[in-house]
Amino acid sequence: MEKRLNILAVTLARGGSKGIKNKNIIQTKNKPLIYYTIKEAKKSELISDYIVSTDSRKIKSICEKYRVNVPFLRPKYLSSDKASSVSALKHATLFMEKKNNIKYDFIIELMCTNPLKDVSDIDGIIKKIIKTKADSVIAVNRLYDHHPQRIKKIVKDKINDFIPEKNEARRQDLKPFAYIRSGAIYCMKRDYLIRQGKRYGGNNSRPYIIDDKKALNIDTTNDLNYFISMKNK
Repeated sequence: MEKRLNILAVTLARGGSKGIKNKNIIQTKNKPLIYYTIKEAKKSELISDYIVSTDSRKIKSICEKYRVNVPFLRPKYLSSDKASSVSALKHATLFMEKKNNIKYDFIIELMCTNPLKDVSDIDGIIKKIIKTKADSVIAVNRLYDHHPQRIKKIVKDKINDFIPEKNEARRQDLKPFAYIRSGAIYCMKRDYLIRQGKRYGGNNSRPYIIDDKKALNIDTTNDLNYFISMKNK
């Protein structure tokens, strides 16, 4: 029988938010935004432990209402606008390893501001990192109108290409295909995170292409209103 892997899932949920106040717990159809990530994470049979890392007692209370482990309040120095996700993930990992007296094999970050991902994406990424032995696997989605060939810069009031655009190509003809980090899910080897301080990058970081319909990242009020309108259909 194969050894069961120790996989820690973490959702980072700071109390502060500049774009949308209390974004992580803003109500959407009588549910806080973080609920949609919690719901899918708890469906996964591959995750060993799932926690929320927050500096907010209010967020902690809401998460515990949904029976999610919030084992600490994140220190202030890891909760500022300038604090990195890597530093918060490392803190959560080392805390849980000490608490449970284990060493995790993989860490998977589930972003609560991408509420349309589901358990098939979570498990799909975990299975891919195990199968490929990658350092990390992250969710990406394809770019169409914002393909790099269409992106311009303005120099002395004149339009310049970042990279050459080929004869005003239609978006479906732009090659090679371009992708952007969706931000929804990051999965990495434990030692890659702890020792190298990375969530992705290097020569062995691989993609998981998430469906365009699931790639919504709630960053603005317009994003939030769009999500609410989808839930109200």
